[in-house]
Amino acid sequence: MSGGSAATLGWMGAGLIALVLCGCVTPHNEVPAVSMIDSNALGLTPEPLAPVVPEWWRAFGDPQLDQLVVDAGRNSPSLDQTLARLRLARAQNQAIDAADQPQFSVDADATWQRFSENYYIPPPYGGHTHWLGQAAANLNWDLDFWGHQAALIDQSRSQVAARALDFASARLALAGSIAQAYLDLDRAWHLLDIATRMESQREQLLKLVQQRRAAGLDTQIDVKIAESALPQARAAKLQAESARDLAVHRLAALAGYGADRYAQFVRPQLKLDVALPLPERLPMDLLARRPDVLAARTRVTAATAGREAAHAAFFPDIGLKAFVGTQAIGFDNLVKGDSLVYGIGPALHLPIFDSQRLRAGYRGATAELDESIASYNATVLNAVRETADQLSLSESFARQIAQLEQTLQSAAAAYDLAQKRYAAGLATQLVVLNAESRVLDARRELVAATTSRIIARVTLLLVLGGSFDSATPAAVAGLEPSR
Repeated sequence: MSGGSAATLGWMGAGLIALVLCGCVTPHNEVPAVSMIDSNALGLTPEPLAPVVPEWWRAFGDPQLDQLVVDAGRNSPSLDQTLARLRLARAQNQAIDAADQPQFSVDADATWQRFSENYYIPPPYGGHTHWLGQAAANLNWDLDFWGHQAALIDQSRSQVAARALDFASARLALAGSIAQAYLDLDRAWHLLDIATRMESQREQLLKLVQQRRAAGLDTQIDVKIAESALPQARAAKLQAESARDLAVHRLAALAGYGADRYAQFVRPQLKLDVALPLPERLPMDLLARRPDVLAARTRVTAATAGREAAHAAFFPDIGLKAFVGTQAIGFDNLVKGDSLVYGIGPALHLPIFDSQRLRAGYRGATAELDESIASYNATVLNAVRETADQLSLSESFARQIAQLEQTLQSAAAAYDLAQKRYAAGLATQLVVLNAESRVLDARRELVAATTSRIIARVTLLLVLGGSFDSATPAAVAGLEPSR
């Protein structure tokens, strides 16, 4: 029989043995218990959302805000953590991908050894001490007949893509957090202005009441009421200053600054009437715009591949092994042609006694798939809820602002009338100051509502996916994103 025929028979025999014995270890019928949510049953409208410019925060027209977002992209510890996880996933994918390729190695060793006189090596070597050496080049190649390694590679690549989407989600959230904190800082400054004016007005009111009390026009009760109003105004000013300082601290931390940068913050100069491209109803492309939703779906793909790999593990591994080298006693003989050795043949691993471990792994992989699907469903429902919440808040704040503007107009008209009556000698300065207090109260409520509406619109932009583009290489292929 020729060498080629013998090799063919060897392969056929190995395959036959594998097919017979692998029947001893079979997986149970593990069916996933959780199904993915139907996106058509979420109440999304057919109108897609208009594209958002990548650096949408620049529409506010504030260079300090622009620089904060840029610095945060460079210095943020949270982004560094997410990027490190992405690099780790890429390294793991590279290792798994390499395991699917033929593995080459070179081994060599030499041993100073006395050979037995009563063993298979005869004299003159038996009974004496010599160098025993060997050197060989080795080949090991798992042929992956059942797709086990291919499924592991698919799982690893999906995990890399999910990590890239995590990075996109973290970068989007960071820019949004800075914009929201900056709006809080702007609101704190406006409220501080009002609180400062309120403190000054209450001081004037107290002096006026004290003068009227001295003239016998007011009672001591009026004085005490005016005195109690002044600490209240001062407390409001302290609260506004504290809110301003806390907003500065938060912005510094988000941008990667320390306490030495607090004093460098200047008052925001925002264009609050900026128009952001936002919908009035839930857009149909909501689920395709959010990186966290796409990451959750990609993890379902990874878990599916992991389950396929666990199923393929029940079947025998068939590979190819080969070596070529030299073996000899004595270094001089190691390089001689007649010291050549070589070999080639199939390698077979049969999981006959691993049934419990393999079945446990398959059940675990199915449970992981159920968990990833449930996580995806929760992410989808949360995305719909967040978007609906911000749409409702934005609409509610718009209505509140309309009412507060009317209140402010009425208060301002009353204040103007009080001033005119005071100038004509028909009213006292106390009436004027009280009218101004109502104007300041209305202005404070309007400032708070206006800023809250802008924050709600920024949040809506974020929960819609912001400027994330799922067609970018980083999102689709898992390439390392730029910082």
